[in-house]
Parts: sequence; C-alpha cells; structure tokens
Amino acid sequence: MGAKVGSTKPAVGADELAVLRAIVEGTAQTTGDDFFRALVRNLSIATGAKNAFIAEFADSKTRVRTLAFWVDGECVANQEWDLAGTPCEEVLSGTLCHYPAEVEKLFPKEVGVESYLGVPLRDSGGCILGHLALFDRRAMPPEPRLLYTFEIFAARAAAELGRIRMLEQLRQSEERFRDLFDEAPIAYVHEDLESRFIRANRTAMRILGITPEQVTGTVGMSFIPDTPDAQRRVKEAFESIGKGTDTGGVVLELRRKDNGQPIWIQWWSRPDPGGQFTRTMFIDITERVLMEQEQARLKAQNAYLLEEIRADHNFDEIVGQSVALRMLLSHLSRVAETDATVLIQGESGTGKELVARAVHSGSRRADRPLIKVNCAALPANLVESELFGHEKGAFTGAIAKRIGRFELADGGTIFLDEIGEIPLDVQVKLLRVLQEREFERIGGTRPIKVDVRVIAATNRNLLEAVAGKAFRDDLYYRLNVFPVRTPPLRERLEDIPALTTHMVAKFASRIGRKITSVSDASLARMQAYRWPGNIRELENVIERAVILADGPELEIDPDMLPGSHDSSESERISKSSSMHRLEAVEREHIETVLTRTRGVIEGPQGAAKILGLNPSTLRFRMKKLGILSGHRTASSGEG
Repeated sequence: MGAKVGSTKPAVGADELAVLRAIVEGTAQTTGDDFFRALVRNLSIATGAKNAFIAEFADSKTRVRTLAFWVDGECVANQEWDLAGTPCEEVLSGTLCHYPAEVEKLFPKEVGVESYLGVPLRDSGGCILGHLALFDRRAMPPEPRLLYTFEIFAARAAAELGRIRMLEQLRQSEERFRDLFDEAPIAYVHEDLESRFIRANRTAMRILGITPEQVTGTVGMSFIPDTPDAQRRVKEAFESIGKGTDTGGVVLELRRKDNGQPIWIQWWSRPDPGGQFTRTMFIDITERVLMEQEQARLKAQNAYLLEEIRADHNFDEIVGQSVALRMLLSHLSRVAETDATVLIQGESGTGKELVARAVHSGSRRADRPLIKVNCAALPANLVESELFGHEKGAFTGAIAKRIGRFELADGGTIFLDEIGEIPLDVQVKLLRVLQEREFERIGGTRPIKVDVRVIAATNRNLLEAVAGKAFRDDLYYRLNVFPVRTPPLRERLEDIPALTTHMVAKFASRIGRKITSVSDASLARMQAYRWPGNIRELENVIERAVILADGPELEIDPDMLPGSHDSSESERISKSSSMHRLEAVEREHIETVLTRTRGVIEGPQGAAKILGLNPSTLRFRMKKLGILSGHRTASSGEG
C-alpha cells in the first residue's frame, strides 16, 4: 500500500542546480497552454517519470480536466475524468500524495499504473485550483530530490494557473463593465481636455446622431449651436471642469450631427483622477423642454386671450346711454364684484351673453375662465355628461373619461345659456352644485368639490315654467338671487344712433369700406322700427347695408326693415309714439331709484348720483315727467 509523504529540502549539488536552471529557463519564456506543455515535458525529464499532467477542476469539484498531458515522450490530447476512485481525489482534498508502488491494486481504475505523485495547486489565498501529478509503470521511490524538484514545478504551475484565473476574472469583469457602459440607458462619453471624444456608449450616439465610426475625434463643442445663450451655458460648464469641480446637471442645447435637429440634455461631467480626460454623462430632456416651452406659450396665449376678452367684452362694449341701459349697467356694476348667482332674463338678441361676460370681467374671477354652455343646443341625454362629465365605461360609448364644464370652470364662472331647457332630472344635480358646491361624474363614486360662480340666462318665463312643472321651483329660487333684465331694443331707441355708429365702424373695417356717416332719414327710419329681433337683427341690417353701400354715407333702405313706411307722417307718428314709450320707461326708472333712496336726490347715496345726472338736471327731468309730487326733492337730510 502506498504512503503519503512530506518533503524536506536536500542539499543540492552543482549538477542538480544545472538541471533545475535548464528546466526553469525552458519554461520562462512561455505562458498559458504553451507554458503548461513545457512544464509537464520538463517535469518528466527532471524526474524520470514517463507521464505527467496538470489539471484543474471541471464543472464541479468532483471532476477534473487536464491543461497539459505528457505521455511516454509526447503531449497528448487533454482528458476529463471523475475523481472518485482515483488518487487525484486525495490530492485535491489538500495534501501532497505519493504512492511509490501498487497504485493499480489500490485504485483498480488506474490500469497499468504502478506509482503516483501528486500535489495540489493553490492560489495566493490558499484556494485549491487544481493539481500537478506524475505517474509511471515503474516504482517511484520517495527520494528527497524528486519531491523537492516536484514542488518547484508545482509552485511554478500554481503561479501560472493563478495568473490565468486572474486574467479571466479581469476579462469577465471588463466585459460586464463594458456591457454596462455600452447598454446603459444614460449617455456616457469620455472626452479629452480638448473636448474630443475618446469613447461613447450607444445611448450617447443615438441622442447625438453619430455612428460608432464617428465617435473617435469628434469634438463635443461641435454640437453646440452658435447662439449666445447656448454658448454661455457651455462656457460656464467647461470652466467648472477646469477648476476640478463637478458639473451639477447643467441644461445644454445641442444640435444632432445627422439632421441638425435641436435637442436639450441635462449634463454632468467630472475630471478623471489622472486628469487626462473627463467622464461625462447626460440624459435627453428634449421632450420635457419642448413641453415646458409649449406650456409657457399656452400660458402667454391664455393671458393674451383673457386680456383680449376683457378688452372686447367689458362694460365699455355695451354701447348706449339710454335710461334703461344705464339702469342695467348700474345693477351689473354692483353685482359683478360679488359671487352672487345672476339670472339674466330677456328676449332673444338682447345681449344676454355680453351681459354675462361683463359680470365676469368685473369680478374677482376675471383672470379665471368663463365657461359657456348653451343648454338648448345639447341633446337631452348629453346635458348631464356635458355639465358634470363621466367616467370611462359609465355608459355605452363612454370610451374615455370626460371632464365636465363645471370642473373646467373651477375657480371661474360658468354661463348657462337657455337654462330653461335643462331636463328635470339634470336640474336636481344642478341644484346640488348650487347648494353644496359639489357633484359626481356619471359613473363616479366620489364627490368633486368646485368653486364656481353661476350666471344663467333665459328668454323664457321661468315662473310660468315652474307653475307648469317644467322647472323646479327650488332651483328657480337658487338661480334668482340677483335677477337682471336685458331691455329689448324698442325700449332703448335713443341708443340706435350710437349702436349704428359702432356697428358701421366694425363691419366697414372688416369688409374694407370707408363709411363716415349715416343719413338722418335712415336713423329716423331705424328709430321708428320696433326691432323684434333686437340687437341681433340690428347687426344683420347694418352689415347688409355696409355691403351694399356705394358711398361714404350709409343709407338704410326701407325694404331692409319689414313693415316700415317711407312717409314722413308715418315716421313722425312712429317717432312720437316712441318718445311717449321712452318717457314712460324713463319715468318708471326714476321713480324706482327715488323709492330706493327714499326721495333723496343729492349726496353720495342720492338718486342723482345713482343715475349719473346733475341734481338740477334730475329735478328738471322729474318736473317734465310729472313725478315731483310725493317725492322728497331736497338733498340728504331735508324733510
């Protein structure tokens, strides 16, 4: 039976040293597979053993494969075998193993093998990497010089095997880092101190529009557009690098190399510790920058439109100085600055939407949206969805969530035109908004709070609709907080000259005509007409007349006013009748104001102040209209 033996260092003579030197020199100039083949050949020569091999673990600790195999004077193909039942199993348990003879008896698998010598190969940390072994058909006595020589070769083999393992680990590590660099979703670039690219990953190449062949030598500054802001930003960024400090997410504007399209990046860079290049990374923020630019544009556009609306739809656009109109404007100026619900009633074409815009424009919500809903124009089954919105899948056809008009008007004003056309089932929800300031979308499960001022308008008699059960009485009283009436044009005939002048200027400018005046006969004819279509009809007549005009003075042909007569007597009678009607309206208005002021004419709370008249002028009008009797005509404080 063989024996495991240790080794001692014998005295080495000159001949042995010469042999060892020759062996060492024979393997000194080779590495890798060549080294291992030279090693086992020289080991066989030095020891006299016919066979030698160096092996490493295969796929597991129970199997080995050779790296070089010397058999009977030549290198043969490498082999693999299981360790069980072989002397190699004992070697790889961690000890030098020497069987001088009878190996085949001890290990029947080793046919024809008489002796065996093996030693484990360890790395610098003591971990077993494989083993070096000799075997022969002859006995192999345990001579000290044999063991000493064998250990020298084993040390050299272990060092090379460790070196190869380390190189492989470095290769794998480098490959992993290369993959991380090349495939990273963030762009990475290495640049020299002159901003020339040394290396760039795929993300960087995609963002910058360059190919792998264009990377080396590309100058980073070539991507910067020649604009003052872009040049300033990059100058500041490079100055920070020159000071040895990190950049902190600088936003730079670039131009792609392939198509010149603008891109924006957020850029970080820091110098390499050796100071020979910079390591740069950046992310593409083009979509974010474009979105912010679009938001800024829309914000500016919205501010412009709001300003335009205020300019086009304020009190100044309500043209006229009639008593009826001045009374309306007086009411609007008072209610506009509050949040009270306003109910505008009046015939079609009397400017109810313009009144709603004037109220909104004069309110604290003027910089918020005014959302208009024409209730009469909506199908009955869509009114609720239009006002309050719906969730996706709330009903057939609801393929996406819809935001309702009340939600859009949050913080602003909603104008419900033709409120009398809303179905009864929707009126319940509308009442809830007015009472609770909340609603639910169709298909929704949670209430949505809103802060909305409601202005409603109708040309119907809502009280009659309430009596006929077509309109809820509780909703009516919620809407009727501050009712205002838009007077029909027949009640403000003295405003026709001013309205005509205003409309002529608007349509003449639009069409490109130069009209400087309106004939007296045309104005008299228009003031004699009853205008069943109100302001809307007047607009149509003026526009048609401007289109047909032949000179600088506008003529309104009698045919444009159905039922009008061209006789002076008829015009005189009509004008007289109109004057009587106007006097009646004026008398009623003055009496209403005097009642409110308890007969006080002068002073900051007097009737003259409210009507915008001089006190003496008001007294003259009262005397002419016969309303002095029964009213106090003294200034505030008189009896």
